[in-house]
Amino acid sequence: MAKAKIHAGNCGYITHVEAEKVEKYQVKLSIESECPHIQKMAAELVEVDALNEISYKRGDRQILTKGAEFCTHAACVVPAGVVKAVEVAAGLALPQQVVIDLEE
Repeated sequence: MAKAKIHAGNCGYITHVEAEKVEKYQVKLSIESECPHIQKMAAELVEVDALNEISYKRGDRQILTKGAEFCTHAACVVPAGVVKAVEVAAGLALPQQVVIDLEE
């Protein structure tokens, strides 16, 4: 199982993700967020195929598609964070902290 705590930035919302491999590359998702947009996205993301989610070249990417459908801000990092959790849960990546440092 992989867990992620995603601090989205200026909005102040925090999202908690649990991703658990159920078979081969199928990953079950549990997403809890303070953000009403991410809550809507989470309701439609119950289980995904990790191989599809981590590649722009393969089948249907549900996470990024639902992110584009429900998130109002294109720079929202939550959908990408969910993909990273799925990748780790499926054994396709090691758990490694991802950081975006912004400066003015």
